[in-house]
Amino acid sequence: MSFHPNDIRRRGIEASVIILAVMLFLLGGFFRGQVLQYQKYATQSETNRMREIPLPAARGVIYDRNGQVIADNVVGYSVSVLALREDSLRAILTRLGEVITISPNHAEQAVRRLRRAPGRPTVIIADAAFDVVSVLEEHRSQFPGLIIQSAPRRFYPDGQIVSAFVGYTGEVSENDLARAQDSLDYKAGQQIGRQGLEKEYEAVLRGTEGSQFVEVDARGRIVRQTAARADLAPVSAKPLYTNIDMDLQRVAAGVFGDTLQGGVVALDPRTGAVLALVSAPGWDGNRFVGGIPAQYWDSLRTDPRKPLYNKALQGEYPPGSTFKIATAITALEGNVVTMTEHMPQTCNGGLQYGSRYFHCDGKHGSLSLAEAIAKSCNTYFYQLGIKVGLTRLLAGGVNLGFKDRAGIDLPEERAPLWPATTSYFDRRYGKSGWTSSVVLNLAIGQGENAQTILNMARFYTALATDGTEARPEVVKRAPERKRLFKLNDQQFTQLRAALANVVETGTAARAKIEGVVLAGKTGTAQSRKYGPNGKELNFSWFVGFAPADDPKIVVAMMLEYVPFQGATTATLVSKIIGSYLHVTPKVDIVPY
Repeated sequence: MSFHPNDIRRRGIEASVIILAVMLFLLGGFFRGQVLQYQKYATQSETNRMREIPLPAARGVIYDRNGQVIADNVVGYSVSVLALREDSLRAILTRLGEVITISPNHAEQAVRRLRRAPGRPTVIIADAAFDVVSVLEEHRSQFPGLIIQSAPRRFYPDGQIVSAFVGYTGEVSENDLARAQDSLDYKAGQQIGRQGLEKEYEAVLRGTEGSQFVEVDARGRIVRQTAARADLAPVSAKPLYTNIDMDLQRVAAGVFGDTLQGGVVALDPRTGAVLALVSAPGWDGNRFVGGIPAQYWDSLRTDPRKPLYNKALQGEYPPGSTFKIATAITALEGNVVTMTEHMPQTCNGGLQYGSRYFHCDGKHGSLSLAEAIAKSCNTYFYQLGIKVGLTRLLAGGVNLGFKDRAGIDLPEERAPLWPATTSYFDRRYGKSGWTSSVVLNLAIGQGENAQTILNMARFYTALATDGTEARPEVVKRAPERKRLFKLNDQQFTQLRAALANVVETGTAARAKIEGVVLAGKTGTAQSRKYGPNGKELNFSWFVGFAPADDPKIVVAMMLEYVPFQGATTATLVSKIIGSYLHVTPKVDIVPY
């Protein structure tokens, strides 16, 4: 077969065009990659070579009202590794386990961290002891991807004394990351507030994480570490100032000793400032840093005294006779009674109502309302409850705030129990399952009435001022006040005098304070729990304020499952108030 010269020329031209097109295509790709997309590929190359190491920021220091430190930061150490895949991480963990102790739980936590954030160093030990760090430093050559960092670690100088309000911090969880925490841009391995102030003011207390970079080889081993850039340095959070008085907090915690359990709240009635807040027994937030040790967690969880349960904010207890003041105010506002009025039936130890006999702790005879408050006469208040009527008493309780949270700036507060209307009883017992006799128990602070210690303190701020309550505030905010009730001057004077007589001549006479008039109310409620001798134990209350003529502090205290009544609790409150006012109780605290 022969080719015409023109065909050979044509095919040569076609081949040249094809070669030219290929060359142009290759040159275009080269130009695009080397010129137009240079920055993109350079960045990818640099990213593959350089790995970001996060630098934790210090959380904001928390101070009390006098500048004492409540929550601080100290130097701690974290141990991390650069691992590309899960299998390589497990191999590193196995080798590390030959040098230091790594529990199966820590190993699985590390694997989960890698899955959540494969681009970040995987934390092996969030809070490493110094001896562990020393051992690892000696074997660093065996682990080229190992990162040992000094990092700020949360520290609570007073430990469990402040746990009820300060809370603790913990590592960000998968759920936290999924919720995005109000666009605060959390990343795996960072710390977040878990309870108390740490949680409530997380956005304020959280600092800004910094970064530095290390150069790694193809196997993820560190070959060079660069200094942290000034513009990428971590930024510590600003401090948080509270209303807490740590000197008073320590006194309040100390009165519980090693045996008593319950809670106490101290407020400034004029502003609502929380001066002290204790739940006993407590727990040590320092043990929660870097992960809660399993043994410590189990001891808290199985302790029958329930230290994890915040008794000041979450405990719901029958308030007993401390609630009688609410019954009296509802009656006074409704013009049902006067402070000098006597009830038809004198107190001979109780009151027969229908088929039931309702007991009183004494035989007080004929008393006025003022005297019934001082002597805490149940018989008087049974009759007063009947005169007020169930519907009006329920409405009065709602108006006085016994159905709602006090509004403290802590996330743990629970709402108390108080029926708003009689429909509550219909739902709970059925329309024929209850009688009007429920008003007798409600009038003396028992029955379907369960209040928090905080809420009782909140109510007494209104008694200590002009009938307006103060919103409890741990952190200094704009004070909020709300009117709860309005009595005329004579009624208010007589009511305050009756509360002062509780301590001067009544049920709390052992709680007198030298040079200061303490006013308040004792309370003793049934617990349905029995002691070794078979005798029922009590919820023992006292809520008081001082000085009575110009109150500067309100203290509410409740003790769980004790064999004594509110009179003994009053002596403990007098010690707390005396400490704050720098005066001394007249008598020693009665042994318990």
